[in-house]
Amino acid sequence: MDVRIKPGKLKGNVIIPPSKSLAHRAIIAASLAKGKSVISNIQFSQDIKATIAGMEALGAKITKYNDYLEIEGSDVKRVSNIIDANESGSTLRFLIPIALVSHEKITFAGHNRLVKRPLDIYYDLFDKQGIKYSHPEDSYLPLELEGKLKSGVYEVRGDVSSQFITGLLFTLPLLDGDSQIVITTKLESKGYIDLTLDILSLFGIEIDFNESIINIKGNQEYKATNYRVEGDFSQAAFFLLANMLGNDITLEGLNLNSYQGDKKILSDIEAFGGRIEVQGNKLKAIPTSLRPADISFAQSPDLGPALTVLASTILGKSRFYDAARLRIKECDRITAMRLELEKLGGIIEEFESGMDIYGTTLHGGEVMSHNDHRVVMSLTMLSTIINEDLVIKGAEAINKSYPDFFEVFKSLGGNICE
Repeated sequence: MDVRIKPGKLKGNVIIPPSKSLAHRAIIAASLAKGKSVISNIQFSQDIKATIAGMEALGAKITKYNDYLEIEGSDVKRVSNIIDANESGSTLRFLIPIALVSHEKITFAGHNRLVKRPLDIYYDLFDKQGIKYSHPEDSYLPLELEGKLKSGVYEVRGDVSSQFITGLLFTLPLLDGDSQIVITTKLESKGYIDLTLDILSLFGIEIDFNESIINIKGNQEYKATNYRVEGDFSQAAFFLLANMLGNDITLEGLNLNSYQGDKKILSDIEAFGGRIEVQGNKLKAIPTSLRPADISFAQSPDLGPALTVLASTILGKSRFYDAARLRIKECDRITAMRLELEKLGGIIEEFESGMDIYGTTLHGGEVMSHNDHRVVMSLTMLSTIINEDLVIKGAEAINKSYPDFFEVFKSLGGNICE
């Protein structure tokens, strides 16, 4: 799908969609709990559908309603020999160790960029645990697995995706015997681990996390729980970006006490000279005194595209660092944002773990999505400050996380046509 967006300002209120990160975790925890749980405030993006299907393949009974799920959890058992994670890294990395609770063969499949996203952390653990695995020489998927995880000490790097640690945190409490996760390097994306621990606690799982050591008792049982998913700071970032570009949008549905790592968008906005105005459960960003900023992405890689757009509009040099993991997302987000913003007059210099961004005046033109939902949504907001049409090719990438994005954009006054 290609979209053409005409210049124009946005104004109004938007209810931020539920957190994809928390929805994944709640669906998995409920599926591992015996009894019925209700998980409400669900948006059925492609990634969430993949996790639902994956947990059904592992024995859960899930009934879908308009915006909530009823989940009858069970012991892990293979209902299907194949789990298709589609393009969801969370689904893949969370469910791989869970599937190994049961000693049966299973194959994980995926599509597009996901087949190239690394799984070496798990391969190292499989080698130590005697898990049989195979995959094509030139990709990570499809991945065939056979074996059963055993309790013990798991050494995991902390400077790779936290999704590997989360997958183990869901799984190790179910095993016979106690386990320990030793994080061997500085932990990045700690906010996502905090999200996992919070959900596990709500569903009755006790875990002791002390800096680089996580102690997990075995033979624990998940308890069925009703849970409402809070608003997603990752998605809020695009509307806060719009505010910083001179639009007037009030955001609703966010929990300012959230453990979400992408809540960092609030302090990042302030670093760029914005002010966060909070009234009750509503907030907006006010661009009071714009200035370039140096931003670390060690804890919040998903904020990269939105903040790249913002930095490209603010005169002066901004530097983004600790950003190497932006290169192994749905696309190489550093290169993708440089390529597309250069088409619109942007000036960006890449380096291995980040980029230097030189703010300037941008113009309209035609850009590519790189099949990345966050690239699409970030570039869309540029239409509010340029004087020419913006054409985005491959805009259907939004379906991965926010299928209603363009409808919301139109409701705020956005002028868009396919």
